[in-house]
Amino acid sequence: MHPDISPIADGLGISSDDLILHGRYMAKVSLKALHDKPQRGRLILVSAITPTPAGEGKTTVSIGLAQGLKKIGRSVALALRQPSMGPVFGRKGGATGGGKSSVRPAHAINLHFTGDFHAITCAHNLLSAVIDNHLFQGDSRLSPDHVLWKRVMDMNDRALRVVRTSVGKATERVTGFDITAASEIMAILCLAESLPDLRHRLERIVVGFTPEGEPVFAKEFRVIGAMMALLREALPPNLVQSVEGVPAFLHGGPFANIAHGCNSVLATRMALAHSDYAVTEAGFAFDLGGEKFMHIKCRQSGLAPSAIVIVATVRALKMHGGAALDQLTQPDTAALSRGLENLAAHLDSAEQFQRPVIVAVNQFTNDHEDELALVHEFCASRGVPCATANVFGEGGDGAVALAEKVLAALPEEDTPLPFLYQPDDSVEAKLHAIATKIYGADGVLLTDEAKARLALFARSGFDKLPLCMAKTQDSLSDDAKKRGRPSGFTITVRDFEIANGAGFLVALTGTMMRMPALPKVPAAERIQVSDDGIMSGI
Repeated sequence: MHPDISPIADGLGISSDDLILHGRYMAKVSLKALHDKPQRGRLILVSAITPTPAGEGKTTVSIGLAQGLKKIGRSVALALRQPSMGPVFGRKGGATGGGKSSVRPAHAINLHFTGDFHAITCAHNLLSAVIDNHLFQGDSRLSPDHVLWKRVMDMNDRALRVVRTSVGKATERVTGFDITAASEIMAILCLAESLPDLRHRLERIVVGFTPEGEPVFAKEFRVIGAMMALLREALPPNLVQSVEGVPAFLHGGPFANIAHGCNSVLATRMALAHSDYAVTEAGFAFDLGGEKFMHIKCRQSGLAPSAIVIVATVRALKMHGGAALDQLTQPDTAALSRGLENLAAHLDSAEQFQRPVIVAVNQFTNDHEDELALVHEFCASRGVPCATANVFGEGGDGAVALAEKVLAALPEEDTPLPFLYQPDDSVEAKLHAIATKIYGADGVLLTDEAKARLALFARSGFDKLPLCMAKTQDSLSDDAKKRGRPSGFTITVRDFEIANGAGFLVALTGTMMRMPALPKVPAAERIQVSDDGIMSGI
């Protein structure tokens, strides 16, 4: 049994009038709770090294850090993304932290939660259906061959990546499904600051182009009001709690490899308005979620982190150094030393944003003391604070040292956040800045298809938008097999997609797909429900 959510909201100073209860343990918080509330908190961004099958535990450390701050008497709240059911049933499993550093009620959060993903899916597919209806009726400026807007669902399904609709009809066309986490409406919900802002963003979605190359906007299909009706109750952030009672605003869930990878601006503002410290995270490693947090979320909202935490594990570092997955419990300081180059790459990237950077070593039970010491020595040689955190096994107690390191590193006042490119830079210049300064690439290559698409977008000024890179999470390069800190590589952009409502241009690199696939043995196979309704396996 979990403690009720109402006392958690009361502890934040949120009135019961602003609480929309979803049972006893979950709630939505009215946007009225932000009215006349100064953003008093300091924002702490948690990111990580390049992920491996060995696991890094970024969300677990985020929750543990917040619990550690609470342990030493600080007012703190979490601002995290909510899980997608695609990974829950696919490869990754649940996304609510782990052990003594998790949020609850985990099963509800990992599945339907408060219905936000369903609302986003319905709003997206309503627009899809109306577009096809206008094509059928013959009263749209669009032609079937020039529609860019796909359909979405919150599930991993490779069979839906390419589909043919209206087969045998004059409007027959090739399209496909993306996962809901990659929907532009997901990004819009996460970046919108109010219902009017949400409406304006939906109106300026580009669903395709005329044969003459003119953009066609969502507002032309006269269903923005209906989409708003579906999204109205999804816009307020969700409030739950960690196992140690830290308030957690979970809202939005774009992936960082195929979308911008950050929770909602509104949830972050809620955490900052009602606590002295807000701990948030950005998806995957700093090259993906971290970079987009700065160039998309912070640029649009004016938010800026006061400090950056990079999560690493001894196991993952050894894998980046060439150790095999089944050998990671064996001491191997040579592999660890080589793997530290991946940590160095992310430290180099994070430091460009002129914030203090702290390394959190997420401790596993079979880590060896000499290997932990080697990571600490490496960080000390760079002048980077480092703390080992056993957040899975000890919760907040295991993160006290990390919390103290973070507090000690915070500046008295935050300086303006620098950016690595400006919106008016050419797309090629923006790509070059990200590829060389964040990934460590030699440069960027655009395919002929990408050049043609970019030329089409540029005619309408969409080349002035920030970039959202769709790139493999498994490597700093666009080749998932290259672990560690690869060098001598070029990033290949094969296509672009427009997300005008969200306010960015998506660059598709390598072989990245915006609809993931299931692995050979999906996580869904281990999930069970007992005769008395108890779920297991998530």
